[in-house]
Amino acid sequence: MSIVVERGAVARVRMNRPEVFNAFDEAMIAALHEAFTSLSGDASVRVIVLEGAGKAFSAGADLQWMQRASTASQEWNLQDARRFADMLAAIHHGPKPTIARVQGVALGGGVGLAAACDIAIATEDAKFSVSEARFGILPAVIGPYVVNAVGKRQALRLALTTSRIAAQEALDIGLVHKVVPLDALDSAVDAVAADLLVGGPQAQQEIKQLFAQLQVGPITEEVRLLTAETISRVRSTPEAREGFEAFLAKRPASWVPKA
Repeated sequence: MSIVVERGAVARVRMNRPEVFNAFDEAMIAALHEAFTSLSGDASVRVIVLEGAGKAFSAGADLQWMQRASTASQEWNLQDARRFADMLAAIHHGPKPTIARVQGVALGGGVGLAAACDIAIATEDAKFSVSEARFGILPAVIGPYVVNAVGKRQALRLALTTSRIAAQEALDIGLVHKVVPLDALDSAVDAVAADLLVGGPQAQQEIKQLFAQLQVGPITEEVRLLTAETISRVRSTPEAREGFEAFLAKRPASWVPKA
C-alpha cells in the first residue's frame, strides 16, 4: 500500500514507500486525496497527522513518474497536475487541523506537503529543498503553499537556488513551527495534537475558513465586515454556548477527550 491510514481522534496518514523515501506518484497522490477527503468527513476525527515511513518524510515527486510526464501530451500533463493540485487542496482546505511530522528530508513536493499542513514539526537533522529547477521544471503547484508559509521573497530564493536548508533555517523562515531531536518527534506531535483537541472543532473549522480569506496588508472595511459578521454568527452557535458554559462551570467542554 502506498499509504497507511490509522483512524481515531488523532488520525494518521502515513506515506508508505520508504524504499524511495516516500516519493509520490499517481497512485500515492490519489490515495492521499482519498484519505484526507474521507477523514475530513469523519466526525470522530479531530486532527490529522501526515507522516512518512522510514528515514524520510518525502523526497517529492517520483522521478520515474516525472520522466513519464516529460514524454506525455500537454493535456495529459494538465490533468495529472490538476490531480496533484486537488490533493494538496484537500490537505490544506480540509476542516480538520493538520500536522506534518517531518524527519529526514522533505524535497520538492515534500516541501509542498509540509507547507500545505497547518502545523509542521521537524527533527533537528531534517533537510528541506525546493528542488524542481534542478530537473528543468518549477515548483508550480506547491508554489502558493510555500509562498504562504515563508513569504514571497524567501520562497523565490528557495525555488531559484534549490538550496538544501537545515531544520533550524526552516524554522527561522517559518517553513516549520518546531524543531526537536528525533527521539522527541512523536511526543512533540502528540503535544500539539493534545492542544488541538482542547479547541472546539467547529471553531477550528471557522478559523481555517476565515484565515484562508485574510491577506497580509491593509485591514479594509471589507475585512472588518467579514470578521465582524463571522464572530457574530459563531457566538450564537451551540458549540460556543457549550464552551462558555463549561468555562464558567470550571469543567472541560464536551468535545475535550476524557483523560
